[in-house]
Amino acid sequence: MTPHAASALDLDRMLCFAIYSANGAFNRAYRPLLDRLGLTYPQYLVLMALGEAEDLTVSEIGARVFLESNTLTPLLKRLEAAGHLVRRRDVADERQVRVSLTDQGRRLLQDACGVTQSLAGTLAMSEAQVMALRDSIAALRDILNDPAAEASRDG
Repeated sequence: MTPHAASALDLDRMLCFAIYSANGAFNRAYRPLLDRLGLTYPQYLVLMALGEAEDLTVSEIGARVFLESNTLTPLLKRLEAAGHLVRRRDVADERQVRVSLTDQGRRLLQDACGVTQSLAGTLAMSEAQVMALRDSIAALRDILNDPAAEASRDG
């Protein structure tokens, strides 16, 4: 095996592994905070998206939080059953389902905002460092999600 091939197999040198393992660490850090609110991380993301823009379609929520409708629909049904949101058919286009927070959901969203603030205090990074890292990771995500980039990787 060549030295280059050996280093390519070193997990600590792999960007994808660093992001994967950081994601796991974030999930472990968020879990106890969200458990107290009775939320999963994807449910938390949906609440945050609905806090940004009320009355979104299921597809708009999915695009915002990067979830497919087959994952999102059962999640929305659970949040609706818990009284946090309402789903209704769009009067202009009955194929679309619109989603809005209830008053209870808005109160939960306020509590959920404290989760982000609580975790941010444990990062030991300046706000500028956190924002720069976030921007870099989002740019990487956008490159990987670009259909033209995907075609060049496949070709």
